Amino acid sequence: MVHSMTAFARVERAGTHGTLSWELRSVNHRYLEPHLRLPDAFRDLEGAVREALRQGLSRGKVECTLRFAEDSAGQPLQIDRERAAQVVAAAESIAALIQQPAPLNPLEVLAWPGVLVADAADPQALNKAAMEVFEAALEELKKGRAREGAELARLLNERLDGILAEVGALRALVPQMLAAQRQKILDRFAELKAELDPQRLEQELVLLAQKSDVAEELDRLTTHVAEVRRVLKAGGAAGRRLDFLMQELNREANTLGSKAFDPRSTQAAVNLKVLIEQMREQVQNIE
Repeated sequence: MVHSMTAFARVERAGTHGTLSWELRSVNHRYLEPHLRLPDAFRDLEGAVREALRQGLSRGKVECTLRFAEDSAGQPLQIDRERAAQVVAAAESIAALIQQPAPLNPLEVLAWPGVLVADAADPQALNKAAMEVFEAALEELKKGRAREGAELARLLNERLDGILAEVGALRALVPQMLAAQRQKILDRFAELKAELDPQRLEQELVLLAQKSDVAEELDRLTTHVAEVRRVLKAGGAAGRRLDFLMQELNREANTLGSKAFDPRSTQAAVNLKVLIEQMREQVQNIE
């Protein structure tokens, strides 16, 4: 099964000291490119998160955001008196420079970072809980990528069916188109009232057959379709291989267009290029 690079996952869990929530977003990218947004208290997790992503994903730009809502309800307030004294001393030194300073508000001192200290949770326990939630979110992300990958594979197989239909129809039409071209050459000689030189006619027909021989291109298109199906069935990190096969399919369709000698073969080449371009756009999202 192939996987898409586009998915979203969010997992939230409440614990003793608050609620941890991870939000993961992934989009298509040539390589694996993680972008982490972690609170300062969880910076130590960066290495573990990157390694988990590397083990779980092959490609994609992945944004990982961790939020921690601390639950301080029912916990006694603790004041860092030394920190508060430093804040008051700094405020008084500034007040000495002002002629009529406003009185110092105790609530403003309490609001200063580091003065009011909550009951500190065990950092290791919090980190472990955060990684457990991350692993659950990553699993959800991978499931989302798998679901979308299955849908992409279905769409690609529909286009592959269309390509085979065009190839089969064109293969059946080639003898008719060659016969029509042969008749045009005969009619041209007749209009010019030129003496029909069998050798010259044979040369013209051979030249036409060489220019309009598309059997090799049709065979290659069929072979490439079979290879695309095999890659889709094998799964794994198939995006780059599929992208290469799209280039090869497009190359054969271009060659068919350059050899077109009948409106029907021209239209078939155009139809093939449309189908291949639709596939190429979808392949850009496959891991």
